[in-house]
Amino acid sequence: MPVTIGEPPRGGHDRPLQMLQDCHRRIERFLDVLRRVAEDRRGGALDADYRDGLEAALDYFAHAAARHTADEEQSLFPRLRARSDDGVRARLDALEADHAEVAPGHDLVEALGRRWLAEGALAPEDASRLAMAVSELRAVYARHIAEEDAEIFPLAEALLAPDELAAVGREMAARRGR
Repeated sequence: MPVTIGEPPRGGHDRPLQMLQDCHRRIERFLDVLRRVAEDRRGGALDADYRDGLEAALDYFAHAAARHTADEEQSLFPRLRARSDDGVRARLDALEADHAEVAPGHDLVEALGRRWLAEGALAPEDASRLAMAVSELRAVYARHIAEEDAEIFPLAEALLAPDELAAVGREMAARRGR
């Protein structure tokens, strides 16, 4: 199962909102990889393609997704809160709550996925737990990403000054050691 990261990025640190949307596409793709591995292999032996796909998805969520959350919670959302009304601030609070909500699911997927990689198979009950956790993550992310892409990022584009967006981009670059 080859892992395709996707289209070339539309955004860079000079276009942070597009970079965040690019990250959303990667999150969706890696969640789909996890779904396919869980559904197709059901805890059974992993051939090289499935093993590579599982490992790439686990690595992505362990490292890059954490930076994405920090990009939103530490760089974008505080600036947007400062320029928004109570309704928008409440929506940002709910989006941050989503980040906390998915953490246990990610921890479970990480633990079961790493065990699968190490041991070569999962017990049926663990394979079911993994599939359920991935399904729950996909549901939260689908709603979360849709709101950010359709509403929050366009609002940020409209409300934040170019120098504020540039600062978000610089902070994102610094998180990545650039």
